[in-house]
Amino acid sequence: MNRILDQIIRSFALVKKDVMIYYSKGPVVLMGVLWPAIMFISFAFGRGMAVEALMPGLTGVSVFFTCSAIAPVAFPWETAPRTLERLISAPVAIWTILFGDMLASALVGIVISIVPILIAIGFGVTFTSPLILALAIIVGSICFATMALLLSVAPVSGPQYTQMLSTLIKFPLLFISGVFIPLSNLPEAARAVSFVSPLTYFTDIARYATGHESYLPLYVNFVAIIFFTVVFWIIAVRLHNRTLPKRL
Repeated sequence: MNRILDQIIRSFALVKKDVMIYYSKGPVVLMGVLWPAIMFISFAFGRGMAVEALMPGLTGVSVFFTCSAIAPVAFPWETAPRTLERLISAPVAIWTILFGDMLASALVGIVISIVPILIAIGFGVTFTSPLILALAIIVGSICFATMALLLSVAPVSGPQYTQMLSTLIKFPLLFISGVFIPLSNLPEAARAVSFVSPLTYFTDIARYATGHESYLPLYVNFVAIIFFTVVFWIIAVRLHNRTLPKRL
């Protein structure tokens, strides 16, 4: 127990390092913050949607892309100059490194989520369930950050390769997760596919928190997000244990 606690404490040093180094990188800022915001706003305003209808999706897009921006580039950037090799030689476990990367991504995602919320308040949007939204942002940020660990499994030395894989996976999820079109308005086939995306459940909670009716019960949404988080974490740890020696 003391050993696990010691590893968790060490992971906080990695959190500080990731936040200070990687969230100032151009690709992370572009793919994690600016690009999804521009795409969402242009798509939504082109359809003449009301501000109240925009906010759940905008919050989901901001959290989803921000939380999944660090991990796909952190490992390749640290592989090339062999800083990852020095990190592995330190008394830290592989899961500790992953836990630190996940926490860094989740914390920044939580902070970035404040931006669309402030925009919504500025436009007069009322949050009927702010505590539920806050809990959803925390749980969702951890889930999306854990999912991003899977996108960094490939043992490559250039971030362009993981960014390509990340784009191929994240963009389809964006369009099937009820971000632009509520689940109740999706065709049955598309709605069935949407349930394989954790972003679907986060967006559904965000809609409820802004006074709309959620498609699924709240407890189902939260349980689904937690379930995805556990599955992503188990798979990520096992895959990184296999691929990390190939980076050295």
